[in-house]
Amino acid sequence: MDPNEQAPLDDFYLRYYTGHTGQFGHEFLEFAIMRDGLLRYANASHYKKDGNIMREVYLNECVVDEFKRIVQDSDILQQKDELWPEPDKGGKQTIEILYKNVHIAFETNTISSTLAIKDSKDPEGLQAFYYLVQDLKGFVFSLIQLHFKVNPI
Repeated sequence: MDPNEQAPLDDFYLRYYTGHTGQFGHEFLEFAIMRDGLLRYANASHYKKDGNIMREVYLNECVVDEFKRIVQDSDILQQKDELWPEPDKGGKQTIEILYKNVHIAFETNTISSTLAIKDSKDPEGLQAFYYLVQDLKGFVFSLIQLHFKVNPI
């Protein structure tokens, strides 16, 4: 398949999770784009007795194509996570992507700053992961905000 050719929806899956267990229990943010275009979003924060936010929305094919473009442009599919920091008590992040017959599943600790990336054993790979996550979260938050009025009160 030509790298610039778009893969069908069922050839794409993405799941991101970040979380930790601390003073307020298990707190996490997770989203997944399923093979049928369903975006599942969950945010569990127990700070000040906040509740869980769970949303689902089907995405148009052009929106899924934008997720594919973000993944492809990030070069994450060429990375390896063997040298990345292991998850610790500060939390963990995981990403799983299936795209054009390439499947990756990475896990690392919660990255607190770009300085932590520079001091790592694989700054190039960890930087690709970090910026991919920032782009994905920004896009997902925008989609959720567009489709749902999120008001915990």
